[in-house]
Amino acid sequence: MNDVPTLSQFAAFALASVIFILIPGPSVLFALGRALTAGRREAVLAVGGNALGQFGQVLAVAVGLGALVAASATAFTVVKLVGAAYVIYLGVQAIRHRADARAALHGEDVVQTTAWGAVRTGMIVGATNPKTIVFHLAFLPQFIDASAPAVPQILLLGAIFSAMAFTCDSGWVLAASRAKAWFARKPKRLDSLGAGGGVIMIGLGATMATASHSA
Repeated sequence: MNDVPTLSQFAAFALASVIFILIPGPSVLFALGRALTAGRREAVLAVGGNALGQFGQVLAVAVGLGALVAASATAFTVVKLVGAAYVIYLGVQAIRHRADARAALHGEDVVQTTAWGAVRTGMIVGATNPKTIVFHLAFLPQFIDASAPAVPQILLLGAIFSAMAFTCDSGWVLAASRAKAWFARKPKRLDSLGAGGGVIMIGLGATMATASHSA
């Protein structure tokens, strides 16, 4: 008896994951927002943290905690509102500090986020992302071999999904960073860029807050 899904289950899972990941959602908007407001390095670290946070959801599903969120509208609401509030806070901060990037270009001192701070930010967003909560609860169980232990399979598929999400979101970060470099040719454009990234993140937070429990 194998502890891994069959090849056909892997193929179906990979296809479903690619489609799910490529549909713009909280993770994509978060990656874009961080790239536009904090720069490529911090954005990549945050995207890595986001993937770790999503894998935390997988761990919860594997041990049965995810079922509680699925069954309880209150638990789901708490999770999504905490994540939404944090993302909105990041967006407001990005707008407030929209001149930081231009200041950095002129050699002025700007407070830099530590590597761990960037990763921690991503982990909070990833762990409270309602889109991936729904995916892990509703879809992961469909791609496991019922004749084998479920926990190892869920953890394996969850790790693969997180790695795929990290790769895709990093691509969005690189694309957004190139756009940022283009705006940087005229430094004042960076103010609008930072504010725009903040607006994106506020919109993301609002979207997360209104996510349906039954989605």
